Amino acid sequence: MLNLNSTIDLNFKQFYRWWMRELSFLIPEKIRLLIGDKQGMLIINPMATQLEIIYSQEGSDEVIAVIDRGDRNFSFQRLYEQDERLVKAPVILRLTNEDAIQKELSLPIAAKENLKQVIGYELDRYTPFKAEQVYFAVKLLPGVNEPGQLRVMLILTPREILDALFEDVKALGLSPLYVDYQGLPNDLEDPDYNLLPEHLRQKISNTSKVIYSALAILTSVLILAVMAMPVFFEYQSVNELQQRASLLEKDAKKVKTMQASIDAVIDETNQLLKEKKSTPEVINMMNVLSSLIKEDTWLSYAQYSEGHLQIQGESPAASGLLGALESSDLFVNARFASPVTQDRVSQLERFQITVDVEKTGDKTHE
Repeated sequence: MLNLNSTIDLNFKQFYRWWMRELSFLIPEKIRLLIGDKQGMLIINPMATQLEIIYSQEGSDEVIAVIDRGDRNFSFQRLYEQDERLVKAPVILRLTNEDAIQKELSLPIAAKENLKQVIGYELDRYTPFKAEQVYFAVKLLPGVNEPGQLRVMLILTPREILDALFEDVKALGLSPLYVDYQGLPNDLEDPDYNLLPEHLRQKISNTSKVIYSALAILTSVLILAVMAMPVFFEYQSVNELQQRASLLEKDAKKVKTMQASIDAVIDETNQLLKEKKSTPEVINMMNVLSSLIKEDTWLSYAQYSEGHLQIQGESPAASGLLGALESSDLFVNARFASPVTQDRVSQLERFQITVDVEKTGDKTHE
């Protein structure tokens, strides 16, 4: 069952090594061989009375020689002269089950900072040995740990066994880079532990590591540049398009404003034309009025305003004017605006008539 309270240990150092190793594949092989200080590994497997020497490269193992332990006459220089691959190959001494043991331990997570020191204090509680009797190493085990707990693997070998093996290997003209255990072998290119004590370890040149680190950093920068440049150019293109869009938007607003002004002028013009078409022409209206009024009737006043025509004058029979005006298609609703009076001198009736003027096309005939 999944335990959500478990502690997840993130090994940034291991991740960095993995990342550097992955980046190294981007470097051409000829350059890697030129700057590299190794082309494979020499693994020495101790047996009862012999030492088996294996050349390992990219997962392929080849037995180079099997030498009797304590043979001081054998010189590895002859193998170097016969096989150039061995010159730069680091040497690894790999102990067997007869030479070393391992044991899994569960410790409080607080012991992680001084793991080897803590185990050294209580080594006699975990094993039949005391700290001064053995060489030991501790390896953190991967996977999910219980809350507050740390899973580690303890690997140890008696000092007299490792010292004797070291002397046998040294007598061959070889110097081991590190010592591990076949029950828990190291990654040949990225060892997790080393049973070889500090005073027996060889000094390692950091030149290749510096070169690899520099190349890896340069490669990382180039990769980031390759990834970033399209984004940068895209960003510039987007900014340029946005600037163009802003200019076009301003022009569009100007055009829209001008179009609105033009539409307003067109609407006003149409309204004026509509008003003009709906209102009869004054000349036409006066011609119709002249044809309806008889010769014995004369007008002294005429005014047209807002669809109403008002006339004043004298006539022998003013009431007859209402019917005459109503008979026209242009006039409707003729009525006296004031009482009709009679002039004492001319004996004619004075009238003031208001009549509505029909708009063009509004009147229907039954």
